[in-house]
Amino acid sequence: MSFDIAKVRADFPILSRQVNGKPLVYLDSGASAQKPQVVIDAITRAYEGEYANVHRGLHYLSNLATDNYERVRAIIARFLNAPREDEVIFTSGSTEGINLVSYGWAAPRLQAGDEIVLSVLEHHANIVPWHFLRERQGVVLKWVEPEADGSLPAEKVLAAIGPKTKLVAVTHMSNVTGTIVDVAAIAQGTDVPVLVDGSQAAVHMPVDLSALGCDFYCVTGHKLYGPSGSGAIWIKAARQAEMRPFLGGGDMIRTVARDEVTYADPPLRFEAGTPGIVNQIGLGAALEYLMDLGMQNVAAHERVLRDHARDRLRQLNWLSVQGDAPDKGAIFSMTMEGAHAHDLSTILDKKGVAIRAGSHCAMPLMEFYGINASARASFAMYNTVEEVDALVEALSFCRELFA
Repeated sequence: MSFDIAKVRADFPILSRQVNGKPLVYLDSGASAQKPQVVIDAITRAYEGEYANVHRGLHYLSNLATDNYERVRAIIARFLNAPREDEVIFTSGSTEGINLVSYGWAAPRLQAGDEIVLSVLEHHANIVPWHFLRERQGVVLKWVEPEADGSLPAEKVLAAIGPKTKLVAVTHMSNVTGTIVDVAAIAQGTDVPVLVDGSQAAVHMPVDLSALGCDFYCVTGHKLYGPSGSGAIWIKAARQAEMRPFLGGGDMIRTVARDEVTYADPPLRFEAGTPGIVNQIGLGAALEYLMDLGMQNVAAHERVLRDHARDRLRQLNWLSVQGDAPDKGAIFSMTMEGAHAHDLSTILDKKGVAIRAGSHCAMPLMEFYGINASARASFAMYNTVEEVDALVEALSFCRELFA
């Protein structure tokens, strides 16, 4: 399928609505993306005519639901070019995936004084689980700061690795600045296991896990045009073998007796309880939609948006943009002197322009930039150059109000 922006936009029902009497300009996809009709249809179909619990039943609907659900594992593997389908573990999103690694892999292995290397670019989901280990086991968090332009050179991360480093946990793309990190150079430059938070990157560009060289890679469905509560983490088979189960319950066991329990093989070992069946089916539909469009085409379209936005925003000499790395996605964090980020977001909303304001679950990065909050415009494949101009026009209106 070729990338036709008009057709893509027509696939998203919500984009045709108005907000405050204005055409909706949705620039908050970095928080959660809107859903195409194929995802909405897949969810409706699953509930209306195909729903049953998975794995446990022998009747027709249970078998059908199980097939539809387990099929998504192969879709995710194909989308990420994962070496093996059974290395894909279903989660409710990246937060659960990273906590799985923290509890199941890191906690049993790390001791007081052992180090985890983190970047200041990280989302709280890739910070707080490591703070648990700092608080409970005396693990040391070693921080790597970005450059002034928001970039994070791989050599800077590699230089932070020492003899006590047991894990590197780094984002593939910053959710605040859009900075793209060369995680392949990091993963291939060290023997230390590397966890990559792919929550933003997998939405905006092709990901090839067979070439990347990392040990863990998580994605979250609600940013990938799929339902909330869906997602996955890819964990290299050798690392899975080193892990203890994170959650206990049904489906993750082989046998349960009064005095012992034996566990299922991965990936089921790490998927306890009744899963988000329909959520994952919806994610599968979203990823197939993206693959039909072609992630190279998505990335090319978003580069046009990024470059146009960068040029237009640079012309606003009263606006500060946090992070302008040469290699970045179409995500822009902004502040304006004399106006709080919440004021910008509220005023833009009156113009029909939806952006996010706050710390974006990235307080260490806010501290690095010396701010408490920013306004963030995050573009997606369904946005247009005209919507970039609408953002700039709305920001200029804000400037007039606060001048």
